[in-house]
Amino acid sequence: MENLVQKIEELYNQKENVPQEIFEPIFQEFIGGLNQGTYRAAEPQGGRWTVNSWVKKGILLGFRYGKIRKFRSDSGFYFSDKHTFPTRPMEDAPSVRVVPGGTTIRTGSYVGKNVILMPPAYVNTGAYIGNGTLIDSHALVGSCAQIGANVHLSAGAQIGGVLEPVGALPVIIEDNVLVGGNCGIYEGTIVRQGAILGAGTILTASIPVYDLVQEKIIRASHDHPLVIPKNAVVVPGSRPIEGNPFARQNRLHVNCGIIIKYKDEHTQSAITLEDLLR
Repeated sequence: MENLVQKIEELYNQKENVPQEIFEPIFQEFIGGLNQGTYRAAEPQGGRWTVNSWVKKGILLGFRYGKIRKFRSDSGFYFSDKHTFPTRPMEDAPSVRVVPGGTTIRTGSYVGKNVILMPPAYVNTGAYIGNGTLIDSHALVGSCAQIGANVHLSAGAQIGGVLEPVGALPVIIEDNVLVGGNCGIYEGTIVRQGAILGAGTILTASIPVYDLVQEKIIRASHDHPLVIPKNAVVVPGSRPIEGNPFARQNRLHVNCGIIIKYKDEHTQSAITLEDLLR
């Protein structure tokens, strides 16, 4: 692995393009490792998530050296993209269900065992999806997003992606999280294990989350992402705009998240029932 990291770093820092015969074997080894989950754009280390910037650099090299190519499958599916990023081969993932109807998994994505993808869904390159996760209809898993095991991304959920800057943390959804319909999670937000996001919840680096249980406000900072605590139950809310007479006069509010409770046995039983209905 150290040898591959060094090669990726050297290619990325090259001011002039190298020949395709040098680039291709390095990139194919790299993409194969992403597909197998050997390499990840971010990974947990000692309770914290760490960005592997060399992985993002490898993906960016694919765009730098990729040539536009027209693709057509035996079923007639057609698209035009860089030759470095076709759809992901699924022969190595026999336990994954990709239900027909418009779902695409881009190469460079890891898809774990017993994952189900309902149509239409999209998984971008660099993403990681853990075992037993369900990606529902019209859901997006953005580039380099890290999705844990036994997660449910409900219909219309949008998990933002990030490639640049290479040191930026991607969105991270840890194990056993339920993401409700039409949620949007962006800008490096971390959703800890077991949390539940109610339908329509939007989480970004600029949106505070009000914890009614702990009576505190959770915010992102310049060097720290927004982090939703373990087992938190978050719903969409609003807060009044302060300090602006026009806003006060017209009773204007802006979006926020509200932690209304932490998961208990009753909430857990509802999720278990949902598992039985899968």
